[in-house]
This record gives sequence, structure tokens and C-alpha cells, in this order.
Amino acid sequence: MSTKTDMIAQLRAMLQLTQAEIQVARIRVAQARTEAVRKELTENARNAERRTEEITRELQRLGGVADVVSPLVGRVGAVVKSTVEQAGPVDDALLGDLTLEHQLRDRAVYLRSLAESAKDTGVRSLADRLEKAHSATIAWLTTVLAEHALGGPPAIQPTPVQMVIGGASRAVRLPVDFAREQVSRWAARLQQRGDQVRAVVTDTAGRAARLGEDARDVVTTGRDAALNRAEQVSRREGNTAAADALHEARTRLGALQASELPIRDYDGLGVNDAVSKIKQLDEVEDLNKVIVYEEANKNRSGVVSAAQTRHAALAQEVAGVR
Repeated sequence: MSTKTDMIAQLRAMLQLTQAEIQVARIRVAQARTEAVRKELTENARNAERRTEEITRELQRLGGVADVVSPLVGRVGAVVKSTVEQAGPVDDALLGDLTLEHQLRDRAVYLRSLAESAKDTGVRSLADRLEKAHSATIAWLTTVLAEHALGGPPAIQPTPVQMVIGGASRAVRLPVDFAREQVSRWAARLQQRGDQVRAVVTDTAGRAARLGEDARDVVTTGRDAALNRAEQVSRREGNTAAADALHEARTRLGALQASELPIRDYDGLGVNDAVSKIKQLDEVEDLNKVIVYEEANKNRSGVVSAAQTRHAALAQEVAGVR
């Protein structure tokens, strides 16, 4: 098989994979959790469309014929893949995207080697651009996964349709289940410690159980107050493990009070001042608290974006992305 034939084969394969990449990016736009992520994914889709045009031109220049059927199959497969993945863990979906980008980058490296052998500057230049583009996307995905591993809010979330199709409503109930499980464990440990403690445990456990009947009740004031009271009593009784578990539950639910945040007088800060303070935070857990609290209360997009940008910077350090 000649080098030219090899290049044509690789270009056709990359065209198919890039079509799948476009479709995945478009689907991810609808799943973006914040405006910043939405813009990033929208730009990814546009760039992939431009790469498709470049690949097609080089393919035609070499005398190859673009495969019309395979890209269509790839687009359909991407829809199925994305819908199924979003019914499962977010990290699995992102790892699937990362696998696709690695395959595209590796093929670009191989295509460049073929172009060097054939002394084809056009294909060589295209291969360089493709490798650079996919390397950048790999770095971005690696950062997003590192943010997820550090406990930050996921960059993507299931659409309402996918939640129904995939049974992802279980994810909506997760905070409730978590709080109920922790409160139940705490109750078992403290049931012998006095009437006052038992009363608080009973009330908190009852509230958590009722939360399980309707996920919308997760954000009620009564729940927040009950969990806060349970944590206070637990610490007073010396049960640090139970208190820490309850505090984590409150953090995940966005149920912390402003006074518990790492930024002093947070509720009184305007957007610019809040952003300035957020940029000074160096602990991932502190950023997580601010992000969840902000989304559960004021939900100012500029503040959330600033916190997630800072979170991404810390995640890049952990993941070794530069």
C-alpha cells in the first residue's frame, strides 16, 4: 500500500471521528452546567466543523472521496453514546470524550509521519494543526476531570430528557440519601445519650425521610436548620465523625450559613468584591463551599464562573496541565 493511500485512509478515518466529535460537543453544550463551560463547548464544536472542512479539502486534493455514510453513522452513534453515558457517572462520560480526543491526536501524529515520508507539506501542515487542537482539548478535559476528582461541581449534567431516559433521577435524590444515611448512622451512635439528643435525632431523621419522597424538598429551610442543629449537638457530645459527616452533607446541599464560608461577610459583597476574594482562595474545599452556596442562594453567574475558573487553576496544578 502506498503512502498516499495510507494518508487517504487516515484522513477518511479522522473525518468520521471528527464528525462524531462535533455531535458530542453539540450535545455537551446542552449539558453545560455554567455559561463558561457552554461557551467552551460551543467553540469546540465550531472548531471541529472547521477541521472537518480542512480534512475534506486535503482528502479531495489527494484524489480521495469523502465517506458520506460513515460520518452519518458516527453522528448517530455519538447521540446514542452521549445519551447512555449521561445516565451514568459524569466522569465516565468525560473519560469517553477524552478517549475520542486521544485517538484523534494519535492519528494526527501518525498522519504527520506519513506526510513527512511523502514530502506532502499540505497534509503535514494540517496534521500539525490537528495535533495542536486535540492536545488543547485533551488538556481541557483533563482539567475538568481533575476538578471533578477534587470534589468540584461537574462541568456537565444530564438534560431533563436524559434524566428520564437514563433513570438519572437517582442523582437528584443522592444528596437526600446521603443526608439520611449519615443521620441514621449518627442516630444509632447517640441513641443512648439523653432525651434532648434523641429528640433532635428523631426530628432530623424524620425530616430526611420526608425529603426522600420529593426531591424538591431538598432545599427547604427546615432541612437546613435540622441538619445544622444535628451537627451542633453532635460536636457538643464529642462525636466528631458524625459532626463532620453532617457538615459534609450540608456543604453538598448548599446548606451552610454565610458565616461558615471562607470569605468574611460574604452575603454583603457585590459581584466584583466577591470575585476578588475568590481569586485569593487556595483551598479546593473552600472553593467548593463558595460555589455550592452561591448556586443555592444568589446564583450570580459572574461569581460562579470566577470560582470555577479558580477551581480549574488548582485542578490543573494537580493534574500537571500547563
